[in-house]
Amino acid sequence: MAQDFESNGAQITDSATTIYTSNSDDAIVGLRLANILTTAITVDVYIYEGGSTNRYLCKNLSIPPASSVELIQGGAKVIIQNTDVVKGLCGTASGCDAWISVVDAIST
Repeated sequence: MAQDFESNGAQITDSATTIYTSNSDDAIVGLRLANILTTAITVDVYIYEGGSTNRYLCKNLSIPPASSVELIQGGAKVIIQNTDVVKGLCGTASGCDAWISVVDAIST
């Protein structure tokens, strides 16, 4: 069965920013954060799970100026379920770009 790969980009601001919202059982296969400023930033990325709990992928991650970090790499996967929301929060307004790659609707 063919898999449905999807991606989404977002500029993470100093208020909670949605990067991706799951509409089924999905697998995150890549998540890159890029500091687009000339000063260091800190970033939180978390999964708002089922509308009730935050589960952090990183908390207060420092990214040097003009650098990027790959949070999910090397074949790793993070499974998210229907209604889970991947969110980001940057310590500096509009200081971070995010790009997420997802396999949508994983078959069991």
